[in-house]
Amino acid sequence: MAGVSSCMKYSMFIFNFVFWVCGCIILGVSVWMRVSKSAQEELNLDSSLFSAVDLMIAVGSIIMVLGFLGCCGAMKESQCMLLLFFIGLLLILILQVVAGILGAVYKSQIETTFNQTLLDKVKILQDVSQESQVFQEKFQKFEKMNQCCGLVKGYEDWGSNFNTAFNNYKICECDQKEQNTALCILHSGKYIYRKPCGSVIIEFFKNHMIILMGIAFGLAVVEIVGLGFSMSLYCQIQRK
Repeated sequence: MAGVSSCMKYSMFIFNFVFWVCGCIILGVSVWMRVSKSAQEELNLDSSLFSAVDLMIAVGSIIMVLGFLGCCGAMKESQCMLLLFFIGLLLILILQVVAGILGAVYKSQIETTFNQTLLDKVKILQDVSQESQVFQEKFQKFEKMNQCCGLVKGYEDWGSNFNTAFNNYKICECDQKEQNTALCILHSGKYIYRKPCGSVIIEFFKNHMIILMGIAFGLAVVEIVGLGFSMSLYCQIQRK
């Protein structure tokens, strides 16, 4: 133990143990969401979201491995494990920075792609096929929940389907208590929601962007602390 700070050693262990537990939680929840049919029904997971769940499984696995390397490296005073931990954490930090830079550089392309996605969904709202009706029914629930109508141009996005009733519910229709509020406008003899749902979705992302940036910043701070701990302990073991 000569030359190795016990405080540094056990701080490194505790830090990585928490890191490892977080990885276990992320991995466990992600696997449950991926394989459990009841979870998919309860959380209303679409097959298109499985790629995001698979990504979380990968992230949880990587965090678990790094946490294990950090814990074992600290307790066994293994330079090899500490170095692997340092390199792995540094790569993740670099990837975060690169992702942030790419997000800023390609912001306009991302917005264009998002707007194109909205326009593609508008075509489904106007379609009359059985397959499209499934999406239309789900989207009506979204409209009701978020007090909005259509995606880009409001009621016009529904085309000839606008006057079609689904489950005794008229498309975009406001609740009676909301009819004389700024939320609604009068069209074709009925009160409908004024705001397009596309703007609601954009507002949601903008409002949560600060939270995402805060999480990313917090993770970066934790990663920098981990890098400092591991390199400091590595150097102390080397000098021992």
